[in-house]
Amino acid sequence: MAETSKGVVGRIYGNLGRLLGGKVAAGVLSLAYMAIAARALGPADYGVLILVHAYVMTVGGIVEFPGWQAIVRYGAQALSSGDRPRLTRLLAFAGLVEGAGGMLAVLVAFVAGPWIGPRLGWSPTAIAFAGPYSLAVLASIRSMPAGYLQLSGRFDLLGAHNVVAPAVRLAGSIVALIGGAGLTGFLVVWLAAALAEWFAMWALGAYAAWGRLSHRDLVGGLRSVPRENPGLWRFMLTTNADVTISELSGRMAPLAVGWMLGPAAAGLYAIAQRATAVLSQPAQILGQAAYAELARLVASGEGGLIRGAVSRTVGIGLLAAVPVCVLVGLFGGRLAVLIAGDRFARAGSVMLWLALARTLLLAGPPISAALTALGRPGLSVSANLVSSVGLILLLPPLLDWQGLTGAGLHALVQAVASVTLLTICVRCETEALPAAVARIQA
Repeated sequence: MAETSKGVVGRIYGNLGRLLGGKVAAGVLSLAYMAIAARALGPADYGVLILVHAYVMTVGGIVEFPGWQAIVRYGAQALSSGDRPRLTRLLAFAGLVEGAGGMLAVLVAFVAGPWIGPRLGWSPTAIAFAGPYSLAVLASIRSMPAGYLQLSGRFDLLGAHNVVAPAVRLAGSIVALIGGAGLTGFLVVWLAAALAEWFAMWALGAYAAWGRLSHRDLVGGLRSVPRENPGLWRFMLTTNADVTISELSGRMAPLAVGWMLGPAAAGLYAIAQRATAVLSQPAQILGQAAYAELARLVASGEGGLIRGAVSRTVGIGLLAAVPVCVLVGLFGGRLAVLIAGDRFARAGSVMLWLALARTLLLAGPPISAALTALGRPGLSVSANLVSSVGLILLLPPLLDWQGLTGAGLHALVQAVASVTLLTICVRCETEALPAAVARIQA
């Protein structure tokens, strides 16, 4: 059993390696375009740029309805039984649901932008552009093709997709800098990158599915999809709530900073977030890389290996992150100046806390993936609800007490609470694993 568990971990990190290739390239490009934008705009206007984007992505995260986890879980069952038509119908169903949620998210962002913007300190330029920028929500309406690529093992294409948005932002930032386009120019660039990110994922999904799926499988319609996939709606609702809640705090934090401390402070916080993103980004893709393998274990009836696979996956991730965390903590101020210039030196005060929080949170996505694969996403939802939404109430008083540093302290408190609760949940579930596997397979 131990050797098999190690084999699963090996495949998980093999998937992670294919994803990280694109993520590393994206990280380098991101630092370059961020340095250009920060130096061209300064803390206040750069903060407005970040707040406009954060607002749109927050609305999208709350309203949209991604279905990639359902595609991987139920799609793995369909592939295991050789039922291609069922998989095709599942993909079409998830795409329609996600598309409807995405259109609603665009509408909400468009309508609420002029009301929210002044309260976040947006300039008149940003408020005027808020309507068109609501289309940036589309950047996150792509989980259906992403789920199919995971299910198909095409992590190489997922890794390549990671480069699309940063490459567009970098090229556009250079043009905006040379042309002296100011805040409006950078907002146009960020919007173009979001649309490119959306289009590229759907194009890659279509490429991977070409010749493998057939439109003839859809002749009978999609009404049978919930019946073919028992518990589909409940699973999609629960996993969507889990993703929304787990990401809500990270998206809300810069908005809260901007609301209470102003756009300049939001710009400083954004630099600190980007500098420590080297720790947080692998966490999310580690969860994606792990989920497909864990779902296959459950679909094949080998759920008993999950606990060992998760423990090894988390342990390796944490060990790899510690040196990076130490370096960010020691040289945060210098790193901020190196990235964005002298005007952003104060961002170093919050970097240590964010680095510690993001190191701890490396454990979160693999554990949540295990709970979801076991058919218990509700436990992950509950843990994230307490740590993300429940503790968000601490952010305003911490900002009032410690200023920008309070945002970092809040992130650390949330990370400790989240990982602790998730660990307790997965331990309890795996101790009763035989019953859990029997429930999933029933």
